[in-house]
Amino acid sequence: DSARNGFSFKGIKDYLECYRSGKLTPSQVAKNIIAMLEDCDKSTPPLRAIVQWDREQIMLMAEASTTRYRNKCTLSYLDGIPVCLKEEFKVVPYHHRVGTVFLGTEPETEDATVAKKLREAGAIIIGVSNMHELGTGTTGCNPNRYHKIPRNPYKPNHFTGGSSSGSAAAVAAGLCPVAIGTDGGGSVRIPASFCGVVGLKGTFGRISCHGSLPLSYSTVSVGPICTSVADAAIVYSILAEPDLLYPYGLKQPKATLSDMCAPDLKGLNLGVDWTFFKACDAEVLSICEKAVEHLQSLGANVVEVSLPEMEEVRVAHVICILSEMRDFLQPDFNKHFQEMNLETRANLALASQFTALDYITANRQRTRSMGFLREIFSTVNCILTPAVPCTAPRIYESDLLTGSSDTSFIVQSMRFMQLGNFTGIPGLVVPIGYSTAGLPINLQVMAKWWDEAVLLRIGLKLEQFRSQTKKPSIYYDILA
Repeated sequence: DSARNGFSFKGIKDYLECYRSGKLTPSQVAKNIIAMLEDCDKSTPPLRAIVQWDREQIMLMAEASTTRYRNKCTLSYLDGIPVCLKEEFKVVPYHHRVGTVFLGTEPETEDATVAKKLREAGAIIIGVSNMHELGTGTTGCNPNRYHKIPRNPYKPNHFTGGSSSGSAAAVAAGLCPVAIGTDGGGSVRIPASFCGVVGLKGTFGRISCHGSLPLSYSTVSVGPICTSVADAAIVYSILAEPDLLYPYGLKQPKATLSDMCAPDLKGLNLGVDWTFFKACDAEVLSICEKAVEHLQSLGANVVEVSLPEMEEVRVAHVICILSEMRDFLQPDFNKHFQEMNLETRANLALASQFTALDYITANRQRTRSMGFLREIFSTVNCILTPAVPCTAPRIYESDLLTGSSDTSFIVQSMRFMQLGNFTGIPGLVVPIGYSTAGLPINLQVMAKWWDEAVLLRIGLKLEQFRSQTKKPSIYYDILA
C-alpha cells in the first residue's frame, strides 16, 4: 500500500477500514449506493453502468453483512464489499439478457458459479452491469431499449470499451470497487483500459464460466475489474478454483499469490517484441515505453523476443470466436434476427461465411502458437505490450440511435488482446497514465498458463509508475 496525494479510488481496504472501525456499516454503504444508482440514471447523460438492480436485494445482503461485522464473524475480505456482475452471468433474481432484448424473459432462479461464490464470501451484489449485445463488439455501444450506451466516467462523450462495458464504468465511477466480466477478445481488458482501472483475464478455465452464456467456449475467460492490483488479487484468490460444473478448469494447479509482494523485480525476465509493441498511437507508445523502463529500474531484465505469426493469430482468433458464437446463437439468429442490433446482425452474418475447414485450420494455428509461447516462456517470465493501441473513441449522435459498426476499430482495439484469448494465457492491464485529452492509457502483462501470481507481482510495481491518479468526471464517493 502506498499513500497518495490527491485523488485515489476507494478500494476494498478503504471499505474494510470503515467497517472495522465502525465508521460505517455495510447497511449504510448500501443506502448510499442505492441513492447513487438512482442519481446516475437521472444524470445527463445517464451513466448506464448498472442496468438491473433491486433495492430490497441490496439491503438484504448488506444487513446480513452488518450483523456479521457486529458479531465479528465475517466470511472473507469481500464481506460487505459492493460488487456487480456483467449481464452475461446468471444472477438471482435478475433477467439473464446478455445485452439483448430477447433473452432472459423470466427472472433467474439459479446463480452462476461466480455469483454464488461472491455471495458465499459475503459480498453485496449491487446489480448486473451493462454489456455490448451478446459480447459481439469492443465499444460497449448498445442502443437497445434495455441497455443504452454506458458512458466513460473520464469523458462521458466517449465509449467505455466492451464487451464488459458497464462493469468497467461502474468501477471507474466509484459505484463498486469490484466488478466481474468475461473476456473472449479483450472484453475485460479493453474496457478496464479505456476507463483507467485494473482488469485481469485469468488463464482459460481458471475461474468457472458455469452459468454465463457460453458464447465462445474456447476463447472466453472470466476475470475481475478493480480499482487496484491488490483488489484484483483478492477477488482472484476467492474465485479461482476448479468447479465440477465447468470441465475446462478441473485439472488446474492451485492458485497462489507467491512472491506477489516481493520488494523488487530482480530475477524476472520481461519479454518485449518491439515491432509488435510499437504498433500503437504515438501517445500510447511513449507512455508505455517509459513504464517498461520503470520496471527495468526495479531490477527486471527486458529481453527482446519475437512473437511469430501474429497476423495468423489475429485471423484465426476471429474465426474461432465468431464461429463458436454463430454456432451457439444459430436458433437466436434465425428467430430473433430483427430484434438484434444492426452491428450484431452484421457480425453474425460475417461469421456464417466461415467454413468447417476455416475452423480446423484456425485450431491448427492455435496448436502452433501455443508451441511458440511454450518456447518463449522458457526464457522469459512474461510478455509486455500496450493494452490497447489507442484511447477510448468518441460517441456520436448517430451511435445513440442506430449503434456503431466500425470493423477497423474492432481489429485495432483487439490487437494486443487476441494472443491471450487464442492461446488461453492470462493477462493483466494496469493504468499507467493519460493522453493529453485526459483519457486513460494502460499497459498489459501476459504470463504463461496458470502463472497469474507473476502478473500480480509485476502489476503492483507497475501501479507505482503513474505519478498521479486523475479523478473521473463522473465519480461517486460511496464512503464519503
